[in-house]
Amino acid sequence: MPEHVMPGRTDGLITLGAADALWVGLTADSAVPTASGAFTCSPAHARAGHVLLGGRVVATVRASGGQWLVREVEVRRAAAELNAVVMDRQDLVRIGPFRGAPRQEGHDETPLRWRRRITRELQKPGGPEQAEQREDSRPYHLAGIDWRQMLVEQTRDATQRTWWLPRAVVRLLDAAEHTETQWVQAARTRHASAAVTEPPSHPRQATRPEGTTTSLRPYDKELEGQLYSVLSRKPGTSRRVAGWACAVCRTAPATVLDHCHEHDYARAPVCQSCNTQERPDHLYSNDIRVANRYTRLFDTDTDDWLRHWHRCPGCRARTTLPLPHLAAWTAHIACRSLRPTHPASRGRKPCGVLRVSWTGSQQAPRSCLLTVAVDFCPSGEHRVLAQVPYREAAERFRVWLSETAPAVAAAAGPDRLDGLPAQSRPVIADTSGEGLALF
Repeated sequence: MPEHVMPGRTDGLITLGAADALWVGLTADSAVPTASGAFTCSPAHARAGHVLLGGRVVATVRASGGQWLVREVEVRRAAAELNAVVMDRQDLVRIGPFRGAPRQEGHDETPLRWRRRITRELQKPGGPEQAEQREDSRPYHLAGIDWRQMLVEQTRDATQRTWWLPRAVVRLLDAAEHTETQWVQAARTRHASAAVTEPPSHPRQATRPEGTTTSLRPYDKELEGQLYSVLSRKPGTSRRVAGWACAVCRTAPATVLDHCHEHDYARAPVCQSCNTQERPDHLYSNDIRVANRYTRLFDTDTDDWLRHWHRCPGCRARTTLPLPHLAAWTAHIACRSLRPTHPASRGRKPCGVLRVSWTGSQQAPRSCLLTVAVDFCPSGEHRVLAQVPYREAAERFRVWLSETAPAVAAAAGPDRLDGLPAQSRPVIADTSGEGLALF
């Protein structure tokens, strides 16, 4: 990428070292920990023409003496944006490793690629402990953020390690990667069209390229009724999805096309954070843990999530949810009054962790039975709370939907069955041994 040479005065510009110190000082009280060396350590590289700070791109400018500079006001704006981020360290998103996951699309010209960097870093011999000592070969930060301070490592069965970051940080890094991609594409277009012109002679001309501040377009049902199995094979689908804002939170850039695994219909483009939040926590193929985030799905943000799930024509026509989501709803809402409580320092708190499993088949509803249980009771008292037949759970959900989200319920119903597949897709194997299919 061409260098921007700044002859003469450097009005409003500061050195990279000064920018590092300014960044650390301005973000000292931020909920998101930041790192020193945001401008001078990998993956930041001044010669690329920009540096990422949180979700903002800051242009780098080369002065006539060969020194690289940045605009102080841009550093301050990036710090103010980061300081406004609210983070819940208990609201975690798994970032890897994922066995059998499709390879993340990467752009060679965009150096962040944060998931790939973290995975490569943590899979090195010695893991994160020895990685702290490697000064030259590793990235210390991601977009000026010290991700190591927030990384949570969990081990299952004493063998498999998984890595988690707070949801707010995942959204921030996804936004940073998307912003950087836009920056590079816009800069390439600009330089290609102005290849014979002189470089800019004033610092204000070296700011963000045109087009990078353009807001993402909102999703407006453009993919409604289309099958994911068809869309996923179309060239350019990933690029098209990246142009939308997340259809759930409507703030972060979309990264994936969420779809109903039961009916194969595309729901909407969503960001990685919302996609992870929507995904059931499977312990086994027919067993899920009801995590705290279901409070958001079924209590605080109910309307948004119900509308999202009913973007699938199959779920909307049957006025229900895919089986794992219906199971989570049954445990979290329909069986809420059955969950025991224990004395705590401030009153009483719900006992243990809810879990719901099922046997039989959704395609043969009479055989499908949901079992709601409590794991990790402090006194070991509670196990099974209730056993709810599938048909009863679905009927309870319909009644609750009409009371909780009447607009969503009014748009659903059995009169909207034209063109739907006769049978659900066999995604989860049946454990009853009768050859039927769940989910």
